[in-house]
Amino acid sequence: MTSRRHTYRNLKPLDEAREIFLSRFRDLAMEPEIIPVRRALGRLSVRAVKAARSVPAYHAAAVDGVAVRASSTFSAFPETPVLLAAGTDAIPVNTGHPLPEGTDAVVMIEKAELTDAGWEVREAVYPWQHVRKMGEDIVKGEIILPAHHRVRSFDQGALLAAGVLEIAVSRRPRVLIIPTGSEVVPPEEVTDPIRPGLILEVNGQVLQSMAEECGAECTLARPVPDKPEEIRSSVLSGIGEGYDLLLIIAGSSAGSEDYTPAVLREAGELLVHGVTVMPGKPTLLAAVENRPVVGIPGYPVSAAVSFREFVTPLLWRIQGLAPPETKEVEVCIGRKLPSRPGLEEHVRVILGRIGERIVAMPLTGGAGMLTSLVRADGILRIPPETSGYSEGEKARVELLSSPGELENRLLTLGSHDLTIDLLASALKERSEGRITVSSSNVGSMGGLTAVEKGIAHFAGSHLLDTETGDYNRSYLGRFIRSTPVTLVTLVHRWQGLMLPKGNPKGIRGTADLTRADVRIINRQAGSGTRILLDYELGKGGIDPAGVQGYADEEYTHMSVAMAVTSGRADAGMGILAAARALDLDFIPVTRERYDLVIPTPLLEDARIALMLDIIRSPEFQQQILVLGGYEVEETGRIQAL
Repeated sequence: MTSRRHTYRNLKPLDEAREIFLSRFRDLAMEPEIIPVRRALGRLSVRAVKAARSVPAYHAAAVDGVAVRASSTFSAFPETPVLLAAGTDAIPVNTGHPLPEGTDAVVMIEKAELTDAGWEVREAVYPWQHVRKMGEDIVKGEIILPAHHRVRSFDQGALLAAGVLEIAVSRRPRVLIIPTGSEVVPPEEVTDPIRPGLILEVNGQVLQSMAEECGAECTLARPVPDKPEEIRSSVLSGIGEGYDLLLIIAGSSAGSEDYTPAVLREAGELLVHGVTVMPGKPTLLAAVENRPVVGIPGYPVSAAVSFREFVTPLLWRIQGLAPPETKEVEVCIGRKLPSRPGLEEHVRVILGRIGERIVAMPLTGGAGMLTSLVRADGILRIPPETSGYSEGEKARVELLSSPGELENRLLTLGSHDLTIDLLASALKERSEGRITVSSSNVGSMGGLTAVEKGIAHFAGSHLLDTETGDYNRSYLGRFIRSTPVTLVTLVHRWQGLMLPKGNPKGIRGTADLTRADVRIINRQAGSGTRILLDYELGKGGIDPAGVQGYADEEYTHMSVAMAVTSGRADAGMGILAAARALDLDFIPVTRERYDLVIPTPLLEDARIALMLDIIRSPEFQQQILVLGGYEVEETGRIQAL
C-alpha cells in the first residue's frame, strides 16, 4: 500500500474549534452510576525517585524527512541542490523513527525531493539537526520526583517512560483510549536495552489520569498497529461497547502513515483537523454515531494541551458539572520570549515570588519533552496576534499548582549540579512538602545576572578566575553591582574529561581534542564548565575552531555525559559525579569550588535559613559523598559577604 501524506488545509482558531466541538455534543449527558477506582494518582512519594532508563532510548527523527550525514549537505542550496543516493546516503524517515546507522541529521521532507537519480536536497543541515537525541528528555539516574511529592498525571507518564514501574455523583463518563503505532509498546513489556524503533506507550497513562481528574472512568487499550482497518475496527468496537468518548493517540498529524483522519471521515463526521495552537496543532475532532472522538497528537506536551483544551471541558459538561476554576497569576517575564504570530503558543514556565512580583522563566524543550510538564509551575498563553513577550513585561499565567505553593517556592537559576537536585529533594522532605525549589540551568554567568536583576532567590556558580585561580569572588563585582550578596560554598568537585567506557580512542588530555577522529560535546556559553574548557585549551595554545563539536552545546553535566554514552561525542568536559552515574571513564582536570550566590537580605528568610541548615548537616553531606566526585570539607562555609 502506498502511503499518502495529508496536510492541514483548514486550521481552526482554538476558540472556534472548541465551540464547534462542544456545540456538536451539547445534548450528551451521563446517567447516575457508582464504580470504584484504583490509582496512584494523588498519593505522596516517600523518597526521591530516579530514572531507571534514559528517554529517548535511541536517536530518533524529530521531523518527517530523509536521514543523512550532515556533512554531505553542506553545499546544498535551493538553486543548487545536492544529489544523494537513495537508501544509502539519504534514507526516508518519519517523526519518531530511529536514526539509521551512519546518519546524524534529518532534512525536512519539504527541503528534499525524490528523483530517478536519488534525493535532491535543497537545504544544508548541521549535525543532529531535526533529531531527538538519546537522553534528550530524561537521563538515567536523574531525580524525576522528589520526596513527599503528590503524584500528578504528568509525573506518572515521566516515571513510566523512565522505566520506573512502581512507586512507594452522576455516572462517570466512560473513556476509551486507543494508542496507535506498530512500533508502540507498553513499558511493562519492554526490557533494557530497548530495541531501536520501539516507542514506549506512556501518553495513554497521562491521558487516563487527566480524564480521571475530571471524574471519568478510563480504559487504556493495547496499541493498535498503523493499519486503517484495525484503527477503524477499534473505533467501531469502542462505540459498540458503549464508551462515551474515544481518544486516539497519534495518527492525526500530516505524516505519511496517519490514517485516522480518513478512517473517521468514512466512519462518521470529521469536525476539525488541525488547530492554530502550539503545541497541539495536529488535534483532530470528530463524531462517530453521535459519540465524540478526539485525535490526540503523539508528542507528550501536544497531547496534554489537546486534552486540556478539548477533552477537559467536554468531560465536565457531560457530567453536568462546572469545571474547576482556572487559577491565574500576574507574572513578570524573566527573559525575552519570542513567538510566531498566527499561532497561540502555550509555554511551560517555572515560577517564584521574589519580593512583590512573581517571576516566570520559560522551560526549554519541544513538544516531546515530558519532563517540562513535570517541572512546570504554570502555562503561559501567547496570543496569536502577538510576537511574544519582552523581558520584564507583565503577563498572566495559568497555574498548574495552588497559589499558596508559590509563597514557599524558591527559584534558582545558574549553573547545573547534581547536588542542587539533591538539595531540592531534601528541602521538600524536611519541610514536609511546604518548601519547593524550581530551577533553570542558564549557566553561572546567567545565574549571577539573574540575582542582579532580582529574578532568582539564589544562583549556583563555579566561575574560574584564570589569573588568580580563585572561584566566583572576582565575578561578583562584574555582574552584581546593586545587590549585596553572600557566597556560600556548596561543594568542591572534580571537573575533567568524560570518555566512553574503556576510552576506546585513547584520549589522554585536552591536546587530543584536536584530533580528526575526536568529536566533543560542549557546555553553553556563560557556563563555568565552558570557561574551564576555554582556559585549558588556551593553556595548550589550542584554537577552539580546531576542535570538532566545540559549537555543539548541552545545558547540564548529565546531558553531556549522555551525549558521550550514546556515541554523539567522544569526550565532554563535566563533573566526576556525572561520569560515575553513567559509568564513563574520567580524566581529572581540576578541583573546583561550586558556590551558591544568595542576596544577603534573604539570609533572614526562613526558607533560605532552612536550606543552609540542611547544607551544613552531616546527613546531607553524607548523601553528597555517596554521589562520588565531591568533597564537603568547606560545605556551608561563607566565602564572601
